Amino acid sequence: MTTMSSAGTVSAAGAGILDRERTIATAGFNRWLVPPAALCIHLCIGMAYGFSVFWLPLSRAIGLNAPKDCPDISLLGELFTTTCDWKVASLGWMFTLFFVLLGVSAAIWGGWLERAGPRKAGVVAALCWGGGLIVAAFGIYMHQLWIMWLGAGVIGGVGLGLGYISPVSTLIKWFPDRRGMATGMAIMGFGGGAMIGAPLANLLINYFKTPTSVGVWETFVAMGVIYFVFMVIGAFAYRVTPPGWQPDGWTPPSEKKSMISEHHVHLDNAHKTPQFWLIWWVLCLNVSAGIGVIGMASPMLQEIFAGKLIGHPELAFGQLSVEQKTAIAGIAAGFAGLLSLFNIGGRFFWASLSDYIGRKNTYYTFFVLGIALYALAPTFAAIGSKLLFVLGFGIILSMYGGGFSTVPAYLADMFGTQFVGAIHGRLLTAWSTAGIIGPVVVNYIREFQLRAGVPRDHLYNTTMYILCAMLIAGLICNYLIKPVDPKWHMSGEEVAKLQAASAKSDAAVQRGSFGIGKGGLDAKAALFWLFVGIPLAWGVWKTLESAIKIL
Repeated sequence: MTTMSSAGTVSAAGAGILDRERTIATAGFNRWLVPPAALCIHLCIGMAYGFSVFWLPLSRAIGLNAPKDCPDISLLGELFTTTCDWKVASLGWMFTLFFVLLGVSAAIWGGWLERAGPRKAGVVAALCWGGGLIVAAFGIYMHQLWIMWLGAGVIGGVGLGLGYISPVSTLIKWFPDRRGMATGMAIMGFGGGAMIGAPLANLLINYFKTPTSVGVWETFVAMGVIYFVFMVIGAFAYRVTPPGWQPDGWTPPSEKKSMISEHHVHLDNAHKTPQFWLIWWVLCLNVSAGIGVIGMASPMLQEIFAGKLIGHPELAFGQLSVEQKTAIAGIAAGFAGLLSLFNIGGRFFWASLSDYIGRKNTYYTFFVLGIALYALAPTFAAIGSKLLFVLGFGIILSMYGGGFSTVPAYLADMFGTQFVGAIHGRLLTAWSTAGIIGPVVVNYIREFQLRAGVPRDHLYNTTMYILCAMLIAGLICNYLIKPVDPKWHMSGEEVAKLQAASAKSDAAVQRGSFGIGKGGLDAKAALFWLFVGIPLAWGVWKTLESAIKIL
C-alpha cells in the first residue's frame, strides 16, 4: 500500500526494492545525484564503441602468435569452427548486433521502463551487459563465435538499449529548467565509455595473456564483473520526482515558445504524427554520416596523409615500409581516440547550448556546419593540413554526439515529458538503421574507388560529397518540423490520472518542490561526481597521451 503526504512525499509500504515506488525522492534529496548515477551506467555500456580493441587478439585466439587461417571458410562455418581463427571482418559484425539490438530493445521495452522505473531497468541492463560479457567469455573459451555473438551482441545489446534510455525521462523531469544540459550530462557517458574501456581492456589483456591464451576471455569476465558492479550502483542511486514536482522557486516560463509544448502526447499516438518521423530522419541522417566516419577514422587518416604523419611527406601509403605502416597505425589510433573526446564533449556542449538557442536551431547548426566541413575535407587533405583535417572531423564528431544528447530534449519539447523515455526508445530505431547505412556507404564506396584505381589519398573525396547530400536531406527534414497538432494532445484529466496511477495514490497531484530544492554540489554529490569523474579523467588522459602524436 502506498500513500502520499500533504507535503507530496510518497511512502511505499509493501513495494519491492526495485519497484518504482521505492525510488520516489523525499524531502532533502539533491537532484544533482541523478546525473552521476546515469553516468555510472552509460560509461559502462559505452564500451560498445571500443570493442575493436579485441579484434586483433581474437583473430589469433588459436594461433596465438599469428592467425590460424582457413581461407575458404564461410561466415557460417566460422560460427561453429573450433580449429580456425576468426576473421576480423566477422568479428566486426558485433557492432551491427550492438546497435541493432540497442534500438530494437529500447523500442520494445521503452514503455515498460516508464512503468517499472529507472532502477529496475538499470539492474536488468546491468545483468544483461555484465552477464552478456561473461557468456561471451565462455564462447571465446570454447571458441564458438555464435556464443560470443549471443552473449555480448544479443544479450549485451538488450542491456545497451535498456541502459541507454533508463535515465532519459528521469533526468528531463528532474531538470525541466535545463532539459538539454541534463540529458547531455548523462548521454555524454556513452560517448566516453570507450575512452575508459579500451585502455582498461588493453591493460587487462596484457595482464591475463599467457603462452596458451591471448587473455581476452579472462578480460571479458573481469570487465563483466566490474561493469555489473558500477551499473548496479548507478541503478540504486536513481530517484524519480514526486508527481507534480518542480524545482524550488522555478515556474514554467510565461513567454510561450512555439516549439516547446506544454501538453503531452500519449506513447500510442506519438508515432502517428509527422513530427516523430521527421525527427527520426533527422537523427538517422545525422548519425549515418558520423558513424561512417567513426568506423573508418583510422584507415582514412593513414591513407590520406600516409608519410606526412611520420615526417616523410614524399611517401604515399603504398610506398611505406611495414615498420612505417605500423608507426602511422599507432598515430591513427590516437586520431580515433581524439574523435571520441570530441564525441563526449559535444554531447554536453551542444545539448546545453540547445537550452538557449532551441533544439531546432541546434540541429540547423549541425547540418549547415556539417555540410561545410564535409565539403571542405578534401581541400584540407589536398593542402596537407593535418590540423584543419583533424579539427574539422573533431567538430563533426562533436555534432554526432550532440545529436544523440539533444534529441531527448527535442522529443520532450514536441511530445511533453509524460512518455518521453518510451518515445525516445522507439526513436532509437533510427540509430539501428544508421548503424547499417553509414558504414555501408563509407566502406563500399571506398572499395569501389579502390577497384577503379583511385589513389588512396583521394579515396574518400566522393564519400564526403555523398555525406553532404545526406546532411542536406536532414536539413530539409528539420525545416519541416512544426508543433504537434493539438488533436494529439492528452487532456489535463488524462495526465493527472496517469501521474496518480504511477504513484499508486488517489491523492490529487499537487505542484511544488516538496522540500526538494534545486540542489547543488554538497559533500554527498561531490563524492559521487568524483566516483565517476576519476575514471573518466583517466580515460581522457590516456586519449590525449596517444592523440598528441598526430600533430
